[in-house]
Amino acid sequence: MKMKKILLLIIIILIILCGYFGVSKNNNQKPNELVFWTLQLGTFSEYLQPIIDDFEKTHPEIKVLWVDIPYSEGGKRTLAAILSDNPPDLINATPDFSTLLAQKNTLNTFSKDEVKQYIPSVMDSLTINNGENYYALPFYATTAITMYNKELVKKSGIKELPGTYEQMYKYAPATLNMTKAYVTMPTINENDTFLKILNKYDLATPQKINSKEAVELVNQYKNLYKTGQIPKEALTQTHRESLEKYMSGQIVFYNGGANFINLVKENAPDVYTQTDVTYQITGKNGKYDFSLMNLIIPDNAKNKELAKEFAILLTNKDNQLKFAKMTTVMPVNKEAIEDEYFKDSGQNDLISKARALSARQLKNSLTPVETKKQKDLTGILNKTIAEIILEKIDTQKGLDDLKEWWERNN
Repeated sequence: MKMKKILLLIIIILIILCGYFGVSKNNNQKPNELVFWTLQLGTFSEYLQPIIDDFEKTHPEIKVLWVDIPYSEGGKRTLAAILSDNPPDLINATPDFSTLLAQKNTLNTFSKDEVKQYIPSVMDSLTINNGENYYALPFYATTAITMYNKELVKKSGIKELPGTYEQMYKYAPATLNMTKAYVTMPTINENDTFLKILNKYDLATPQKINSKEAVELVNQYKNLYKTGQIPKEALTQTHRESLEKYMSGQIVFYNGGANFINLVKENAPDVYTQTDVTYQITGKNGKYDFSLMNLIIPDNAKNKELAKEFAILLTNKDNQLKFAKMTTVMPVNKEAIEDEYFKDSGQNDLISKARALSARQLKNSLTPVETKKQKDLTGILNKTIAEIILEKIDTQKGLDDLKEWWERNN
């Protein structure tokens, strides 16, 4: 029996050794790989594959391994990969997750000279080390525009389209009285919606969140809700429900991406014939918010310089233009954004008009709020605003408590 155990142990050791040497041999035979992860871009091989082919032609010793992963798994899988000894070389990541990794000093950085081809206001959102370096390269952006119902605007007696929230809400009583429609439905508790509104007033900081101006702004929404000038669903529903209200003629102004124009065209053709577009509603500072997707390089990646070169190729003028023309996203390359494709055609084509508006907005964009506990801040802020609006807590007290939490966790 003892001899059988010894023989079994020897066989197991031999199998392990054979497997080890087999893997080592196979690894030696493989070409060098540049591993590139994207978030749910598998349907865009027509855009990505030619770029990969071009890169491999100029680097015949390198094979680009493109791995597309579901959006919902992006953060979890990226974190696991970066904590390992063998992360991907280049990763398409969300801004929240990119910021989190940068705060943990796990990302390779880029110098000012390496980011000259990108829109400066976009790069301002990716700074680290007091603005001396950048923790990511931008991949592509989106920025919301405002759709509005021309017929309801006319019936409301609106002579001049609003540019700010104050101007828009000034029309709320007359709009409701004359059309039975709401001027808009702000999705107050959806993700970082209210944080973005505060940011447009330069109030999204722990120093100003409980200021007199912040109290007045929050009280404005409290009053709109209390007096029924915005729908009660503003505290519970999302931009998709807000879009449905727009398509059914229940609201006049809708803030959303240009991609929703086609949804209106397909699902509410009568409303579409009355639809036009204008700039995103903004606040005191006159700047526009945007959403960004990034390209990050883990600090322990094996091919950092090659990854940087590939990322720059992905985001050059020609490749950014190609991607923008295939989608409704906006380029982050400052030469690409100046292309004629992003100029208003003047032919009353809503898509091209929205594209032109988005391009102008992106060049005057607002640096997003970034904190160490972004998700927690958003949750606590939304809960606080909801309780204030529902008159469960005093406005000043709620914002004072928020300030205290923010200072402790900043």
